[in-house]
Amino acid sequence: MPVSPQTQRDASLLDAYSQAVIDVVGSVGPAVISVRTEPRGNARRRKDRGATGSGVIVAPDGFALTNHHVIEKATAVEVTLTDGRAMGAQVVGSDAATDIGVLRLHEGDLPIARLGDSDGIRVGQMAIAIGNPLGFASSVSTGVVSALGRSLRSPQGRLIDNVIQTDAGLNPGNSGGPLVDSRGMVMGINTAMIQRAQGLCFAVPINTARWVLSEILTNGRVRRGYLGISVQNRPTNRRLQRLYDLPALSLVEVLQVEAKGPGHRAGLRAGDLIVRLGDTPVSDIDQLHRELVDVQVGSKVAVTLLRHGREVGHDVEIAAYPAGIPD
Repeated sequence: MPVSPQTQRDASLLDAYSQAVIDVVGSVGPAVISVRTEPRGNARRRKDRGATGSGVIVAPDGFALTNHHVIEKATAVEVTLTDGRAMGAQVVGSDAATDIGVLRLHEGDLPIARLGDSDGIRVGQMAIAIGNPLGFASSVSTGVVSALGRSLRSPQGRLIDNVIQTDAGLNPGNSGGPLVDSRGMVMGINTAMIQRAQGLCFAVPINTARWVLSEILTNGRVRRGYLGISVQNRPTNRRLQRLYDLPALSLVEVLQVEAKGPGHRAGLRAGDLIVRLGDTPVSDIDQLHRELVDVQVGSKVAVTLLRHGREVGHDVEIAAYPAGIPD
């Protein structure tokens, strides 16, 4: 029976898809590591058992990204490369608020993965997850970017904003591994999946992870001011952009205001759209976080808002994180 032109085109597309995945795995796979930790305290107790996860080497001097929840209780870390090499790794630092951790491998001749630009991600594009789910090393799953700008609770209960949602299958052990695009560029660090759900998996954008890495290497930790609000990215329209001279077609929407927090004391409300922090326009959550990094605790910063179609301003006194909430 002759093959129809449509069938031939479908087969050609399938071959191209398969080849793209093969190429990505060949270039990024060697930089993916298996991470195993030794816990604090009595390792024989169930709650103190060590964690297992994944990571990805991102610098020739041995720095690797993983998840905070993989390494947070570790007294010792061992990593294994796809070529079979096993070695110890140093915990350089981690950030619970983004679930990003940083390791350093002390051995030369290490493969590295290239980091992309997560601001350019589009819903529907190919997503490839590489890691060690359930202990099965160097496993690959594929899917698409399902949504952007999600918010997700970390294992510590903190809200992680601006998360990538994908249907590339993740399982326990994938945590900390890379989410990669069709060019072999890392666009996120896999962080979680929802138990009993079908195709709901999440990754921290690589731009956020890159910023956390820079902060930890520079300052030993991530420094942040605290506004006491939860937020999400909110698309706007060109009328508002022209009317208020906005730099982009998105703003940051206030979802909740913490009672007695800095934002509450200053008069911020749920539904407010943040336009500027000080003199700097704010178009997304990552930018808001970055602008708060160097704001001194105890100082006041002017926050310009859109509220019911009107521009209003409030001075917010930046506070330190409350006790028990890591910064």
